[in-house]
Amino acid sequence: MLKDKHIILGVTASIAAYKSATLVRHLVKQGAVVKVIMTPYAKEFISPVTLATLSKNTVLSDFFKHDDGTWNSHVELGLWADVMLIAPTTANTMAKMAHGICDNLLLTTYLSAKCPVIHTPAMDLDMFKHPATLRNMEILKSYGDKFIEPSSGELASGLFGKGRMEEPEIITKKLIDFFASKKKS
Repeated sequence: MLKDKHIILGVTASIAAYKSATLVRHLVKQGAVVKVIMTPYAKEFISPVTLATLSKNTVLSDFFKHDDGTWNSHVELGLWADVMLIAPTTANTMAKMAHGICDNLLLTTYLSAKCPVIHTPAMDLDMFKHPATLRNMEILKSYGDKFIEPSSGELASGLFGKGRMEEPEIITKKLIDFFASKKKS
């Protein structure tokens, strides 16, 4: 069901970014064409080389390549994609998206995207249930964005609760289901 689907995978600065490698593998195995856009701090959690190797595409993070003047067009990326999947979505990125702040390539692409957007939140339980985060999620839903709810369990902080990014296998299945439901419409 994902054959030849164009997927932008946004990776943000969360410990859950390690799951994005497995997610890329699943998406590519399903036949999707995946372009990864990482926030600058996401590169502290997982290597762009890993995601480029698995996606078979250069990972994008910066607006420009200063050595040759090439630039990454957020408008072209937004038009290219069939879906924009943000996995993981941090509280910081959600807040910026909800309020139109676009200080990196992922955020400018989000504001330019003509395709559906699906978020997979990942953060500590207190951050997830904070009124500001919940409000930002509602704002994003009002824009038409979809969410794959985080699961509960042990978090990187050692606390237990809701905030773990859903597993890559489940995200892939939900993405397949999403496209299947669009096909029926």
